[in-house]
Amino acid sequence: MKRARILSVVLALLGIQLGWLMAPAYACGCGAMVPGPAARIAVSQEQSVLRWDGRQEQIVMRLTVDGDAEHAAWIMPVPHRATVRLGDPALFDQLAEAVAPVHRTRYHFWPRNGDWPFDDRHLVGDAAPPPAAAPGVGVVGRQRLGPFDVARLTATDPAALQDWLRAHGFPLPARLKTALRPYVDRHWEYVAVRLAPGTRGTPLRGALDPLHLTFAADRPVYPMRLSRLATTPQSLGLYVLAAHRMQTRSAIGGNEPDVLFAGRVGTRQGALGKLAAGTPYLTALTQTFPEPARISGDHELRRAAADTPVQPVVYEDELRRVAGIPAWALTVGGALAALVAAVALIVVRRARRPAVPPPPVSPPAPLG
Repeated sequence: MKRARILSVVLALLGIQLGWLMAPAYACGCGAMVPGPAARIAVSQEQSVLRWDGRQEQIVMRLTVDGDAEHAAWIMPVPHRATVRLGDPALFDQLAEAVAPVHRTRYHFWPRNGDWPFDDRHLVGDAAPPPAAAPGVGVVGRQRLGPFDVARLTATDPAALQDWLRAHGFPLPARLKTALRPYVDRHWEYVAVRLAPGTRGTPLRGALDPLHLTFAADRPVYPMRLSRLATTPQSLGLYVLAAHRMQTRSAIGGNEPDVLFAGRVGTRQGALGKLAAGTPYLTALTQTFPEPARISGDHELRRAAADTPVQPVVYEDELRRVAGIPAWALTVGGALAALVAAVALIVVRRARRPAVPPPPVSPPAPLG
């Protein structure tokens, strides 16, 4: 069971950033995946959490996938040497609860569609020994992680890195060489993963266990550069845990990111409480990339100008009532009753008023 879970996790992560591969793949912000020949894999949802405490960065990713692939290879650039382990799936359940909209009731006086006497109601919502390395490639470590073969690499030449990957069972596409050049120039390292030889698993489907990466970082960064090779519009959903509210330095070629939530984590329990210790401020960002080719780099994050909270609110519009009776009906009815009473009072008063006799008629004055 544990081996199968690990298999699910890392293979899924391979669905990241290369919509240009020989089989359809979903491009996201964290790596690159290639399924085996004549196989397909698609990532229908990606959730990522980035935690930064000023010295160290952690990224926890969970993918929901569909397809028939049992074999895949994946590579992810990281700015410093990384460790990799399985994450806790409960983290994302707690995050969903933390950023859930608050529900508030908004009252209105006059009836609307859904109020009596109109229609229905509605809601309104505002390790194995490493093999010899090729020139230009350094093998930091090679290990068997469940059913996966994991290699941690350094490289001074993107072509040599690609050759090493292919020679050791990581069949990544030729265009990866060009895409990796900026990372090689900046002396980043790489985590490459593949299904170990002789392992057979079931096709990757559904929500997969998270993968948890940890590495040193003097500033928070979320890898996005490889997504520029995607051929379809891309989207990013990212939770950021830090000491303060965070924002991206730029849009890196996409639409301006939206802040869905900003506020302090309200729990010290469970996976979220553990991860948020020392980094209690949560910022939830979303962004779309209509033209992935315009992606100009990785997302760098910085502290926002203020820790202004953002909380989504869903309003439920309700007709104001008094003792179960619509207030408008009471008001209108009361006004009509008052008007009728006033008219009746006037009529009664006029009926009771005594009749005033007409003034006497004086006889005509005599002539002459």
